[in-house]
Amino acid sequence: MLNRVWLVFFLTSLLAIGVQLANGHIDVLANAVEALFASAKLSAEIALGLVGVLSLWMGLMRIGEKAGVVGAIAFIFEPLLRRLMPEVPKGHPAFGSMTMNLTANVFGLDNAATPLGLKAMQDLQSLNPVKTVATNAQILFLVLNTSSVTLVPVTVFLYRAQQGAAAPADIFLPILLATSASTLAGLLTVAFVQRLSLLNAVVLGYGAVILSALVASGFYLMTLTAEAIGTVSTAMGNGILLLLVFSFVLVAGVRKVAIYDEFIEGAKAGFNQSIQLIPYLLAMLLAIGLLRASGALDYLLQLIAGGVSLFGFDTRFVDAMPTALMKPFSGSGARAMMLETMSHHGVDSFAGRLAAIFQGSTETTFYVLAVYFGSVGIRHGRHALACGLTADFAGISAAIVVCYWFYG
Repeated sequence: MLNRVWLVFFLTSLLAIGVQLANGHIDVLANAVEALFASAKLSAEIALGLVGVLSLWMGLMRIGEKAGVVGAIAFIFEPLLRRLMPEVPKGHPAFGSMTMNLTANVFGLDNAATPLGLKAMQDLQSLNPVKTVATNAQILFLVLNTSSVTLVPVTVFLYRAQQGAAAPADIFLPILLATSASTLAGLLTVAFVQRLSLLNAVVLGYGAVILSALVASGFYLMTLTAEAIGTVSTAMGNGILLLLVFSFVLVAGVRKVAIYDEFIEGAKAGFNQSIQLIPYLLAMLLAIGLLRASGALDYLLQLIAGGVSLFGFDTRFVDAMPTALMKPFSGSGARAMMLETMSHHGVDSFAGRLAAIFQGSTETTFYVLAVYFGSVGIRHGRHALACGLTADFAGISAAIVVCYWFYG
């Protein structure tokens, strides 16, 4: 799958460059060359940036596993994950690391979510009989990460506040609805492909509890200002992280675990894993960089606008589509598109709000795929990309519908 995707990206970029040259835009050649070298530099910067944080969490996770704390945390969601991932045996460390990753994602703790996700992928890889091919469990875990399960997108609120929004947090509920649609679509798609049964008491019970918690949290947070939401979210997230760190170390100390030695061994594994990521990041960022520099995404946007106008539909959503189209490829690129849309159309305009909803409810699918699979050497993702993009499409579609519902 990834081999074909890479080839499609290059062919699309070449075609777009050809169209640009035919229209007299010779500067596209310089832009494409610059994208090549910028991608190489960026891949190394990202991987090296992960060295410290990945080493930190891999070291702490090793202590937590030895102390038995990770196993205790796994108890929370293991019954649900066992139904969704039947090939993972009961009590496996992957349940704990997956639970911690999903929790960090919900609270928007990116600095902890990524290394915890890589640890979970490594744990799942230990069960993989064919090391270069993704297992069903790895695919489901990756799709849950690409569907953007963040409960409180504080950074989006802050950007809206900086742009002068009258009520920066008024898009909270639309984002929650859109990201819930994305996650649900990703889960249902994977379940359909992998023939998982979701109609059982455990899955439905957990679903009811999670839905109730989301609704209750949503109603509570909607009573707060953007600043208060940021304060509550940050305090809860930081409190949870510190609680985990101290519980790992203190419980391990009580159980007479060699905490320093175990931390060093885990940190070494994290260091090696971060360096291993560079080739996979380079390959994906290179293809994405060429796609952006060639103008292919701009042509796609023009095609969408033309098709919508042809059928006589409301075209207001098209002004925000650059953010939606960029998000699966680049988080920073999507952020720039969102800010440009807010600046040009107004932060409280329909397009400005929709761009913010796109930014808060979808994820950088190709980046996540490259990092998570690259960290364990997987080259054949099977249906992972298709399911991840399906979740993205559902999130984008839901964002458009919800925005018309609330602000149309």
